Amino acid sequence: LPISADITVNNDNGNCSAAISIGAPTTDDNCGVASVTNNFNGTSDASDTYPVGTTKVVWTVADIHGNTATCVQIVVVNDNEAPNAICQDVTVQLDAAGNGSIIASDINNGSTDNCGIASVTASPTSFDCSNIGANTVTITITDIHGNISTCTSTVTVEDNVAPVAICQDVTVQLDASGMGSTTASAVDNGSNDACGIASLTISQADFNCTEVGTQQITLTATDVNGISSSCTSTVTVEDNIAPVAICQDVTIQLDANGNASVSASQVNNGSNDACGIASLALSQTSFDCSEVGANTVTLTVTDVNGNSSTCTSTVTVEDNVAPILTCTSDISVNNSTGICGANLS
Repeated sequence: LPISADITVNNDNGNCSAAISIGAPTTDDNCGVASVTNNFNGTSDASDTYPVGTTKVVWTVADIHGNTATCVQIVVVNDNEAPNAICQDVTVQLDAAGNGSIIASDINNGSTDNCGIASVTASPTSFDCSNIGANTVTITITDIHGNISTCTSTVTVEDNVAPVAICQDVTVQLDASGMGSTTASAVDNGSNDACGIASLTISQADFNCTEVGTQQITLTATDVNGISSSCTSTVTVEDNIAPVAICQDVTIQLDANGNASVSASQVNNGSNDACGIASLALSQTSFDCSEVGANTVTLTVTDVNGNSSTCTSTVTVEDNVAPILTCTSDISVNNSTGICGANLS
């Protein structure tokens, strides 16, 4: 039995095998051949479907007297068919730390291979804030015989985690014009976001006299991807500016009883405060004869928020009331004896 030629073929498309036509080898015997068979399918015709890999086909020939001979034929079926890589697009949400990830199976959409898939890998698989939006990811399919194919997927990375808004209370001092303000940065107490804060805004920044006391405002933190969160802060508005006390000198006249008075409004010469004057008080308002002349008095000006200031004024007390003289009745008497006159008492 001559040695049959070895056969090497590629797999049939879509199959992990190949249909091969193999006839029986040539034979010769001095007395005659009785049979030719092979161990693959047990017939004299080895035409059949052979799996990918190496198949050893052993041929046996027997003559009419029972003598046998064998030969070996090697059939090699190579798998040169790449896998069918099928991708799908996915969306990944970043976590609070600004990280997200996928695995290859997330984007594999039923990739196949005629003989079987050995591995599926993806690159890249990890994402962070710098990857917000569409990212191209490649999966690589490797079959059991080392054939490789790839496909690409769009991985959309989203940041839907709101920033952490952290507020602190602040105090605002009104100025001499009765105005005061604060800023978002003053109210902010470390607001943060894994991908970064884009802006900080407050619901109210300016305050005036009508808002002395505590006010609630809102701080809004917006991250670089447009997600916002807010917190509240107590703004204490204070007016610590004393009023402007302005005095003027006045002159008053004692009356017929020797008394005179002056009021705070007479001494006041336009005292003012941005938030308003609550009261005017004078250190002395009543005068008498003992105080004729210049007298120093103090005007105390108190604003609506309890701040006070003073100024001094000279109150000049004058007595311009003439005395009252009442004469007795006329007297007519005779002279005293011996003198040209009279003693009166």
